[in-house]
Amino acid sequence: MILQIAFGTGLFGFSCILVVILLVVLAFAVYYYNRIVVLSNQVDNSWSQIDVQLKKRADLVPNLVETVKGYMKHEKGAIKMVTDARAKMMGAGTVDEKMKASGELTRALKTILALSENYPQLRASENFRLLQEQLDGIESKIAYARQFYNDSILRYNNITSTIPGVWFAGFMGKAHKPYFEIEEKEREPVKVKFDE
Repeated sequence: MILQIAFGTGLFGFSCILVVILLVVLAFAVYYYNRIVVLSNQVDNSWSQIDVQLKKRADLVPNLVETVKGYMKHEKGAIKMVTDARAKMMGAGTVDEKMKASGELTRALKTILALSENYPQLRASENFRLLQEQLDGIESKIAYARQFYNDSILRYNNITSTIPGVWFAGFMGKAHKPYFEIEEKEREPVKVKFDE
């Protein structure tokens, strides 16, 4: 009888321990699953913030080009570069394509703004100054949004690259995400070349 009670209590105790372990593992799995989903959503949201600012900048470009055209009659190559870069930006579909097109548009706009230094009448134009101020504001917002995006990517990549998050990420089909990086060309100073 004593042996039967001891055996019964031991089996009950073992069952309780097993249930507790299973509950801890389940809670752990739910936590990591939810954390990965939340961080992935945060990355998507931070990208959409960049996308909004890129769209605002692209919408500002036609007005800038029209203002510049009247003064920079000899700078057709620079104006075409801005127009082509904007078209690529508007036609980009994937995040990678948009990142690349954004870099090209940034370089083209820097060229136009650098060229404007040689046209005092253009710099004095109220319309040009207003567009330049708006563009500067949008560029600041893009820089902030890029930083927030890269911070979100860092948190996401950290949880999906470390143990045990890497196991859950693999199970969920979540992969490492790339940072929004500046291309080498964008790091170079703007080269101003006057059309003849």
